[in-house]
Amino acid sequence: MPTNATGVVTDTLTDTDTDTPTDTPTDTDTATVTDTASVPAAAAASPLRIPAFRRFLLAHLVSATGSAMAPVALAFAVIGHGGGARSLGVVLTANTVPTLVLLLLGGVLADRMSRSRILFLGNLGAGLAQAAVGVLVATGTATTLAISVCACLSGASAGFIAPAAQGIASRLVPKDRLQQANALVRVPGNAVGVVGPVVGGFVVALAGPAWALGWDAGTFVVAALLLLGLRLTGSVASGGGVVSDLRVGWSGFRSRSWLWSYTVAGTAVVAAWLAGYQLLGPLVAAGSYAGARSWGLVQGAFAAGLLAGTFLCLAWKPRRLMLVCVVTGAGLMLPLAALGLELPLGWVLVAAVLAGIGLDVAIVSWSTVMQQQVPDRELGRLGAFNAVGERAAVPIAYLLVAVASKHWTGQHILLACAGVVLAATLANACVRDVYRINRVSRE
Repeated sequence: MPTNATGVVTDTLTDTDTDTPTDTPTDTDTATVTDTASVPAAAAASPLRIPAFRRFLLAHLVSATGSAMAPVALAFAVIGHGGGARSLGVVLTANTVPTLVLLLLGGVLADRMSRSRILFLGNLGAGLAQAAVGVLVATGTATTLAISVCACLSGASAGFIAPAAQGIASRLVPKDRLQQANALVRVPGNAVGVVGPVVGGFVVALAGPAWALGWDAGTFVVAALLLLGLRLTGSVASGGGVVSDLRVGWSGFRSRSWLWSYTVAGTAVVAAWLAGYQLLGPLVAAGSYAGARSWGLVQGAFAAGLLAGTFLCLAWKPRRLMLVCVVTGAGLMLPLAALGLELPLGWVLVAAVLAGIGLDVAIVSWSTVMQQQVPDRELGRLGAFNAVGERAAVPIAYLLVAVASKHWTGQHILLACAGVVLAATLANACVRDVYRINRVSRE
């Protein structure tokens, strides 16, 4: 299942149509977006002074309390009814394919329609799908097919959520504060994520995965209501159709070599990381370590690294943002290699922390690059092309792992995944434009 609201992810260069909210707090729970120039100096100095940005942060915090436990719960929900690598691969593939199919349409809609309304509907749909999984598990009627259907519905919601979420920060804060804003957005999720997976592991071990899945469903709904109040509109006012908008977006995507080369490398990195960590990680933990408790600790360590990376981004403002994106993402190979080598749990936790630090620095830097370098009117579509490219190989990777598991051990496959991450990173570092895209300090 996708993580709440941000992915995200959850959770990216010079002439933009950015908008920010009015600087006067209202008595209502909604925030109306206006122009960047209307933000006073105090608000411009700190994104936290902007009411709409604070609301966005609150949605992330609520969402994170469920998302932190969901991966552990889902993995062991599948394992709990007798599923193995093949069953988990089928479920994850069912979740990923609809996202890929709908991302481009979601990108067009994000540039045309109210982004806050898209986020509301997407999170609401994902919450209902997660609730259905919880009911199936609680009643003992869960099967691989039933969980896959719910995963498919949740993946469809993610196809609309991701492009709409990409351009939120650039609408709420000035361009020279985007790195700070992107780091702050990740603080709630990463902070909750430190203890969430550990708590999730114990909840799954003691009470079963249905409780964690039900909580995650509830947080989706609450986050949806908070995001609806942002009232963010679309940017494109052309009379062209969806195909015409996609053509314009594709032209902008392929004209930026730093963007498409990073996307191509990301295709390999994301597929290897998710196939290794998300698919094989719980299975190796169940077979070589202490099951749900150990895997919860690993995810908690990874989340601690993400949080450390967030605070690093608040203090460190590198000039060569694009190069930082490429290099720091290589840390993802560390926990894959540690699990593949069956190192003691302590070393796996250290590797997970380092990977988390690198990934969060890469995410914040990438979000900032996208928002600073891509016009707001194109951000939804170009972000969607990037997301499709990075996720395109994930279903294939899941299926390959399912097939390879017949002949190779999970540890050998994890080592292969680590090698893919390293090779893709070195290739991307050879692209000249990676060294030319720098952080925008001021308008």
